[in-house]
Amino acid sequence: MIDGQSVGKIKLAFRAAVNMVERSRMGRAALAGMRASARSFGRVLHQLWLEVTGFTFLAMAAVGAMAVIREYGRYQSGHAAGPGRLVLAICFTLSFTWFGVSSFWRVNKRVSKQRN
Repeated sequence: MIDGQSVGKIKLAFRAAVNMVERSRMGRAALAGMRASARSFGRVLHQLWLEVTGFTFLAMAAVGAMAVIREYGRYQSGHAAGPGRLVLAICFTLSFTWFGVSSFWRVNKRVSKQRN
């Protein structure tokens, strides 16, 4: 396990190495390239995260929609004790649909913001 003192020493050593590299023109260019690449990869990974979570929420909403159909059939045929399970399935489906759609909206907003 790494303690706080070791982390401080690692940070200090890393900062010293960066300072040494920044002294040369080639080092500054390499660091700028690495920073730009890391920033680009970070944006892409965040967009992918939003898309995967949006898809997951929409898939869960589809499962909820199937439960709504099943519970509605039971409610209409009189085999349900009350409307509670139907209402719960509807609320589940609506909330997870909202989570999924809003995740894709966030992706769209980020992509259009980056283009401007």
